[in-house]
Amino acid sequence: MARANDEAAALIQELADLLSITGGDAFKIRAYEKAARAIAGHPDDISGLDLAGLRKIPTVGEAIAKKVLDYTTTGTIRQVEELRTQIPAGVRALTAIPTLGPKKALAVYEELGISSVDELAEAIKEGRLRGLKGFGAKTEDNILRGIELMRSSGERVLVDAAAGVADEIVAALSALPQVERCMHAGSLRRMRETIGDVDVLAASTDPHPIMEAFAALPLVAEVIVGGDKKTSIRTDRGLQVDLRVVPPESWGAALQYFTGSQAHNIRTREIAVKAGLKLSEYGLFDADSGDLIVSSTEEEVYERLGLPWIHPALREDTGEIEAALKDELPRLVTVEDLRGDLHSHTDLTDGIASLEDMVAAAADRGLEYYAITDHAPNLFMQRMTDEKMLAQREQVRKLQKKYPGLVLLHGTELNIDPDGEVDWDADFLEGFDVCVASVHSHFTQDEAAMTRRLVRACENPNVHVIGHPTARSIGRRPPVDADWDEVFRAAARTGTAMEIDSFPDRLDLPADLIRRAKRFGVRFSVDTDAHSLGHHRNIRYGVGTAQRGWLTPDDVINTWPLERLRAFLRKDGAR
Repeated sequence: MARANDEAAALIQELADLLSITGGDAFKIRAYEKAARAIAGHPDDISGLDLAGLRKIPTVGEAIAKKVLDYTTTGTIRQVEELRTQIPAGVRALTAIPTLGPKKALAVYEELGISSVDELAEAIKEGRLRGLKGFGAKTEDNILRGIELMRSSGERVLVDAAAGVADEIVAALSALPQVERCMHAGSLRRMRETIGDVDVLAASTDPHPIMEAFAALPLVAEVIVGGDKKTSIRTDRGLQVDLRVVPPESWGAALQYFTGSQAHNIRTREIAVKAGLKLSEYGLFDADSGDLIVSSTEEEVYERLGLPWIHPALREDTGEIEAALKDELPRLVTVEDLRGDLHSHTDLTDGIASLEDMVAAAADRGLEYYAITDHAPNLFMQRMTDEKMLAQREQVRKLQKKYPGLVLLHGTELNIDPDGEVDWDADFLEGFDVCVASVHSHFTQDEAAMTRRLVRACENPNVHVIGHPTARSIGRRPPVDADWDEVFRAAARTGTAMEIDSFPDRLDLPADLIRRAKRFGVRFSVDTDAHSLGHHRNIRYGVGTAQRGWLTPDDVINTWPLERLRAFLRKDGAR
């Protein structure tokens, strides 16, 4: 996606946020938020579009299109600049706290003069917020959790932001005649949820022109340090990228060295030392003579250490060495294993693409089956009705004739209410092929209440998948509190799958909970939760999270043939 799309979307979203602070019209705010998602998800570069072209983007009307055109011609949106001057910088700083809404940010600024995150944290500790209307002990706890969440994310970015930069750099460098091999390494190759900096590795006998080309890329804002072995830059989005160029014969050792976590690399070096060897980014050497033994491929390095090749997603020292020594490493699920997608949305609710366009995108992915799961009526802002859903079902049936090689499933994403109930009665729900049920509200329930809520949803015979189970938004909203072992027992007992949502700010279930759930015999569904055509590409991040959770294809229900999946959805004991 072109960076112009992201920047314009960020400005439109900021406009929505600023209007929230100033008490703007709620309908208009939602329209801006939806348009921001549409612009970010638009597959083409918006920078060359005129007003008519911008208006063709779903949910972008003439007023919003003019604002985007303002950005593409001036680099900013004048209304955003005007609102920024009306709202104190301190209030805008406070709105960065995930759990503090704009109205509360304005209240603490006006009532107590608080204009920074540190001041707010100190005020809570001193009990100074207790006298403000709407600020109780629970509110304070939530704000403190939000501050902790914001601080923990630091300068890290979501995995998709890092992957976009890495893909662009690898493609540019791979085109150079001096480059024999090039790929990203580090935490991005391990598919961590957030990335501090991007590591790129290239193999060449002539590094100097590669480093020059790297430093001259359009996305480079600053060269931090330069050299023929390593050059570090900062991109125009603030992300640091380190490029290392190694001799071709050292490729495998370097890739192994710069991919593994520190803990994993310590373990492999310990194995090397015990075998009388020395392992570095240049190769595996005899410790006494210094002679090179192997270095050209990762497989050779691991094999000489007495280990099979270990998948990058597992290289965290969380049991992969022990499993490798016992020859018990799993065959991890891949994108190619997926036969279907069980969670996606259209413009009937909060998606930005039509039903037919979303189905076409699923067909382009080579899927065998695809579920449309628009929101149910209890998510009031989506304005769903029985009639709209039944009309869509008929559309799906008609569209099926156009795609004989892709089985279309008509589903819905239900809302799990505070008591564990879901939208619609059993009779209506039985008409769906698949029902995903998710928590969309009341995120701050205590552990006991949230556990009962999720268990009850699992026990509903018409609920097949629990969508984004922890309801977290990375860097913005913490996961809900629940006794996950109890939830996973219920899911395994009832034959209810836990979703791994591929949205980069969700990746939910996270890897640690995936491994816990798997021990209880839970099955999983790796879905895009796509709201636009571009979101289909996010599947790589969901699969990466599944790999970090040690999942095999058999653990994931949407790798199964359709008949086996249908048996599972009937909850008739199929595993």
